[in-house]
Amino acid sequence: MPLVSFGPPPLCLSVLPWLSRLLPSLPPPVRDVDVPPLFRQRFVLSGYRPPGLPLRCYVLSLLQIHNQTLNVWSHLLAAGILGFRLQGPEGQGFSLDAASLPLVLYVFSAVMYLSCSAAAHLFQSHSEQLHDWFFFLDSVAVGVFQHGSALALSVYSADAAWTQSMLGKVFLPGSTLLAWSCCSACCYAKLHFHWLNPLNRKFLLQLVPTGTGFLLVIGPLVQRLTAQSWSPVALFLLSFFFFSCPVPERFAPGRYDIIGHAHQLSHILSALGTLIQQEALFHDFLWRRPALIRLSVFLFPFPCFQLPVSLSLFSQVWSHRVHLRDSAAE
Repeated sequence: MPLVSFGPPPLCLSVLPWLSRLLPSLPPPVRDVDVPPLFRQRFVLSGYRPPGLPLRCYVLSLLQIHNQTLNVWSHLLAAGILGFRLQGPEGQGFSLDAASLPLVLYVFSAVMYLSCSAAAHLFQSHSEQLHDWFFFLDSVAVGVFQHGSALALSVYSADAAWTQSMLGKVFLPGSTLLAWSCCSACCYAKLHFHWLNPLNRKFLLQLVPTGTGFLLVIGPLVQRLTAQSWSPVALFLLSFFFFSCPVPERFAPGRYDIIGHAHQLSHILSALGTLIQQEALFHDFLWRRPALIRLSVFLFPFPCFQLPVSLSLFSQVWSHRVHLRDSAAE
């Protein structure tokens, strides 16, 4: 009678050491006193990942419960949905003509900002140097998305009267300037002021240029807010509120460490607002596509703003990165 063994086969025994090296056991989350001040959030007392681990540990922390899990997954899932929607509003892909190019650029800018945000929160606990670098990159992506939204809304959602107005004529150059200013202010505030500083500095250096840019971006929608355009505007405004105010954790420190603190709510609301905005843009694109194809010759200059904006924003981040390196060397 043959013997039956319930032990693992020899192949598994040879693979297990390799898997243990590839997939190391993750240390449990720690409290705020165990991480540098740069990594802490106000009124969030636990759920922090230990700094200094190998990068693969932070990648694997996607499957771990900590105070950044919801921040990462909310934007990562939204980026995946937006990437899937690159099939186009009709499910057959985009035809890269001048009429659809602003919409393609918008989708790419949205995927870029969501992906960079997820990466920033995923790797923020590795080191102070990597923390700052990823959040500078996140600021670049937000600036690019801000301009991508302005471009798409001005082409597909603006009324003809608004397009011919003075504001409509300076809209895209103004959004370019504000996107650059927003990125510069956020990078400077991140580099020089941390969460321990008073709120007024953060308000002046981050929220004011970002909020001004948002108000300019929704300019083409002002005349349509009584119709279907309230949802993304309301979601983005709520996202700004939770980004700037530590509510509800301020009233119960430690209770909302893993789920429910303000930055998580801001992430979820901004992701939902982006998804709803994209669907609205798809609707406007299909509605106006015949007219846009006839007027496509006038749309070529608009996407050309995207490349200089991206390059100028990246150069701004690089200059801040060099300044950080020089300061550390001193």
